[in-house]
Amino acid sequence: MPVNTQPERPRARFHLSTSARWTVAALVVVLALIVAIWPRDSSDPGPSPSGMPTTGSSALPGLEAAVTEDDMAKGREKAALLPCPVATGPTPSGSKLAGVTVPCLADGSAVDLGSATAGTPMLVNVWAHWCGPCRAELPVIDEYAKRAGDRVRVLTVQGKEGAENPFLSLTLLAEIGVHLPTVVDTDAKIAAALGVPRAYPSTVLVRADGTVAAVLPRVFESPDEVADVVRQHLGVDA
Repeated sequence: MPVNTQPERPRARFHLSTSARWTVAALVVVLALIVAIWPRDSSDPGPSPSGMPTTGSSALPGLEAAVTEDDMAKGREKAALLPCPVATGPTPSGSKLAGVTVPCLADGSAVDLGSATAGTPMLVNVWAHWCGPCRAELPVIDEYAKRAGDRVRVLTVQGKEGAENPFLSLTLLAEIGVHLPTVVDTDAKIAAALGVPRAYPSTVLVRADGTVAAVLPRVFESPDEVADVVRQHLGVDA
């Protein structure tokens, strides 16, 4: 049997220096980041803020339908909302709502919020007609308002996303039997003034001088939960 007398060649080994290994690792990280931020297909809207619509188009539910003045009149009659607050005195100098004027959902009149809400602690609940959690929470806010009476003013706000069709807001309130004073934040003036996030529902607690005590992007499940945060941030028992 022949014997191989040739010396065995050493196997080639590939060694990376420490700096080279770090370079490779950095490239892997960069590639991972590129994959993470690469634009997704339009059929995958991805995660959205709480309560925000996840439709692929920019249009919100129900905005395609034309609404007449007669429709609005009937919607307002059916919703039977309480009147919006009216100005009774000067706006406090430090009020976050100074200069904020928005339409009242009940009758379309302009409401100067800085003046109209001065002097009383206030709970502002921001919602949208297409928001499921808002539909569930609004009756809770309504029950709390009945408990609080004149100790805490309760004002609800149809947020900008959906404000284009106030008829749908009226329809929702009529369906769930909530008649609270409501304004429409058509240009997001309230959201900007009070620091409301684009999450529905959100509740803002405002002191009697118009300054913000708390911004709470959450869903309240009972009037007692509402009373607890009002007591904590506004010092009012109701």
